[in-house]
Formats: sequence, C-alpha cells, structure tokens
Amino acid sequence: MEYMELHFTRNNGSIDEEIDRLIALTGTVCDSEIVREMIIAALKAGQEDHNRADLKLMNTTLKEMRFTAKIFGPYRQVRKVTVFGSARTRSDEPVYGMARQFGEMLAQAGYMVITGAGGGIMQAVNEGAGPEHSFGVNIKLPFEQSANYVLKGNPRLITYKYFFNRKVAFLKEADAIALFPGGFGTLDEAMETLTLLQTGKRAPLPLLLVDEPGGQYWNHWLRFFEEELLGQGYIESSDFGLFERVDSISAAVRSIDLFYRRYHSLRYVDKQLVIRLQSAIGAGDILELNEQFRDILIPGGRICGSCSLPEESAEKEIAGLPRLVVDFNRRDFGRLRKLIDVINGFTKAEG
Repeated sequence: MEYMELHFTRNNGSIDEEIDRLIALTGTVCDSEIVREMIIAALKAGQEDHNRADLKLMNTTLKEMRFTAKIFGPYRQVRKVTVFGSARTRSDEPVYGMARQFGEMLAQAGYMVITGAGGGIMQAVNEGAGPEHSFGVNIKLPFEQSANYVLKGNPRLITYKYFFNRKVAFLKEADAIALFPGGFGTLDEAMETLTLLQTGKRAPLPLLLVDEPGGQYWNHWLRFFEEELLGQGYIESSDFGLFERVDSISAAVRSIDLFYRRYHSLRYVDKQLVIRLQSAIGAGDILELNEQFRDILIPGGRICGSCSLPEESAEKEIAGLPRLVVDFNRRDFGRLRKLIDVINGFTKAEG
C-alpha cells in the first residue's frame, strides 16, 4: 500500500473518519481530540521509525504513564509527600527511626506518602505511614529487587521499567519532597528536583533536606553549593530559597503545613501567573507584595487580586478560591517561592 503522510490537523481524510469511529465504538472518551492525536502519533511512529527498540520504548512509556494516571487519579485531592533516601539505611540507625516517625506524622496530618518501595529509608517511611497511606513506585533492575513488605500486594504499588517514567510519578504527583541522606540515586533525584524548580518546569513546593540532629550530610552538600556553584556564578543566591535544610521531623512537617497555610496552587493563563489562595489577603498586603517583589515583575507589571478567570472554568472544584494575578517574569523562581512564603505569612484575611 502506498505511504500516506499523516498530520495532527484534520486533513487525513478517511483515516480521520476511521479514528473517530474507533473512538465512538469505545464509549465515553474524555478529551477525545487529545486521544485522537495520541493515535495519530502512534501511527506516525509506525510509519517513520523502523527501529523495533524505539517503538518498544514508546509503547512501554505510554503504558506506564497511563497506569500511573489510573492509580493516582482517585487521590488527586489528597496532598502527597515524596520521600527519597538510601535503600541501605539499617533499621538500627537513628535516621531510620526519623524516617518512620516522619511517615507516621504525615499520615496523622492527612498526607499520603510516595516512596520508591524499596528498603532502608523508603521502608521506614512506609512503616510509619502504613499501607493505607502509601504509594510505591518501584523499578525493575538487573539484579533482584522487590517491594518492601509494607507495600507488597498494595493496589497503589507500581513497578516501572524506565527510570524517567518513575521520576515523572515521583515529582508530578508530589505536593512536597523530602530528601534523607542517600547515595547516587538520592542525589540524582535531588538535582533533578532542583533543576525543575529553578527553571519553572515544576510548580513551587516544599523541598526539604532532612538530616538527623547534628548530622552533616546536607551541610557538606550546601557548602559545595556556596563555595563552588554560587562562588563561580553558576547559580543565584535566590536559588537557595528553593529548598530548606531541617534536622527534626517536626520541623519538616511544620514546613509543609505552612506552605499550604494559604497557598493552594498556581497556573499560567496566557502570559500571566495565577496564584490560587485558600483565603484572601487584604488590599494593603497586595500593595506590600507589589513593592517587595517588583524585581520579578515584567516592566510595568503588577500583582492584583482576582476571582476565577474564564480560562480556569474546567477546574470547578476550586472556582470559588480567591486569586492573585501576577505579571511574573518567568525567570526568578527562587524569588517566586519567597513570594509564596510571604503570602502564607500574612495574618490578615478577608472574607
């Protein structure tokens, strides 16, 4: 059969008709235009890429991401904390007990936890939170690896073939991230999270570096940041606002709670940043924000109060939340995090 070049626009003739018919046959399909483009992408891949390994990678990636959305979907309204740390930490080490206590305190505060489902710090957090408050995102490795005993048989356990899909789950589904001491994997996850926060590819969230009392693990890391990265001009001083080092579990939980004291979420509408709040702030507070954070506004830009914008109409569950509309320069994300901290610190609220 002659090769037919396919397009994402609707000019594929009978192919478009057949895809529409297929979608209709399956019953209710949400956002059918997006699904249609996914089908077109799969067909184009089959036409253009003759490398079986490439096609297998695309196929597995789509399957893993679909399953991730299925498992996490019913829990979208529950705040979750992703916890990283060494799988080699022994149960008799003090930091293991801290991790277990952290999981317990998070569950008591209404959070769920996400771990890599392995041993060490991951198992400790799952022990503390309990299976009913835990997600596990495991990885297939060349050597034998299985989920820890807390998560075995848990319907919220996912096992991935690819690390990059697993990382998406860790970061996309998290409302906060805590890093306990660990090895290459922990540092990889720390640096990826920092990169996403620094570049604005991930919305701001609490990023906590957790040491045991008197521990120096993260202090050594921060010293390198200060002396080499900041000293050489590779990062800005405001980038240190993207994370916080703590040496107690109560401080870690308190930091997460404080971040969501008033702040709810954010999104971009056209070229403006819309910050959704759980309670309003006063007109004087908004004036203060404009003065204190003029450096992160576009020339002539401002911060102003607002209600829900028409472009947010699909998010009906948060339609009633007050907003701040910010002419943000989309560059200074460490300062944006500081802006959220200041908003959370205001005591005056309007009904």
